[in-house]
Amino acid sequence: MKKIILVRYGEIILKGLNRPVFEDKLIGNIRSAILKSGNARIFKSQGRIYIEPQEENYDFDFVLQKITRIFGVVSVSPVWKIDTDYNQIKATALKVASDLVAQYGYKTFKLETKRGNKKFPMQSPEISADLGGYILENIPGLTVDVKNPDFTVYLEVRESSYVYSDIIKAHGGMPMGSNGKATLLLSGGIDSPVAGWMMGKRGVEIEAVHFYSYPYTSERAKQKVVDLAQILSQYCGKFKLHVVPFTEIQLAINDNCPEDQLTIIMRRIMMRIAEIIARKTNSMALITGESMGQVASQTMQSLYCTDSAVNMPVFRPLIGMDKVEVIDIARKIDTFETSILPYEDCCTVFVAKHPQTKPKLEKIMKSEAAVDFEPLIERAVEATEVIVLKP
Repeated sequence: MKKIILVRYGEIILKGLNRPVFEDKLIGNIRSAILKSGNARIFKSQGRIYIEPQEENYDFDFVLQKITRIFGVVSVSPVWKIDTDYNQIKATALKVASDLVAQYGYKTFKLETKRGNKKFPMQSPEISADLGGYILENIPGLTVDVKNPDFTVYLEVRESSYVYSDIIKAHGGMPMGSNGKATLLLSGGIDSPVAGWMMGKRGVEIEAVHFYSYPYTSERAKQKVVDLAQILSQYCGKFKLHVVPFTEIQLAINDNCPEDQLTIIMRRIMMRIAEIIARKTNSMALITGESMGQVASQTMQSLYCTDSAVNMPVFRPLIGMDKVEVIDIARKIDTFETSILPYEDCCTVFVAKHPQTKPKLEKIMKSEAAVDFEPLIERAVEATEVIVLKP
């Protein structure tokens, strides 16, 4: 009997002939995430991934925490691996049930069996009935409740057999790096970290660009964004944050462009800079946290004007979501409390009192022409600071 970790994945199973590529990518991501936990054998078999420690005192808690944040993983379980011998299966199932009853005082249980090994002489319902009866005979006071049990004993009969009681949910999705690379425009707000997380969940490798307007925004505002990037790295792996000095550009916009167009023009220049950085880092798209109609710069007309500033795809995973839905995800991924810290970013410092909600692209471009942005953009890109965050 050996304690190991069972890892389940979901939609990867649907990938047909390409499935091994996605499985191997997921295994590679798991291996990188738990490298510091100690020596372990990681292998796949029959739609499962297994992590088998090769040393004593293996840090199971650390590994379980790491794995539940790896995109592509649906759930994980610490399990007892045993030979597919029925007497050993019975003894292990009884031990698992007895330990839970002794530790928590549970009164009811059920037993679920999956028989992946079709050569095993008993079928799943037969195994569950017989094994459940054996547990009842040997633990006084315990009863069966198939609808709302205090605990469940799970058995998987495969090339080896696995007995466990815990199923820890993860986030699912696709393995990080399996669907290209994109650059996230990361502010200090609630929305953009969630947008980055959502695209990461679809297997997109993420880098980020943040626009920093010192001294109008503080070092604490910058650190807030670094902290958000650090949280995202827990899901997305090694994470590069490009911090762009934006003060000179914002002052030029503020001094030379119509007040009601400031936000749109600022967003367009941000997109242009983000695209330059994205192409240098081999990203194929930009990501923003915009949601349709949430603010003046996120109307259909405003988004059209913004998109026209760049020549690569712009992904907006939050586009059809309301703020409550976004906040729910932010809480789930632990970015919310950092996002609401009261440090302003550059988008809130130079803001129009009455911004246009239905801007015309021709008028916006005419206003932009009042400033020679090219040397300003070039200086900002050259002065960009790159911060590398590791999970």
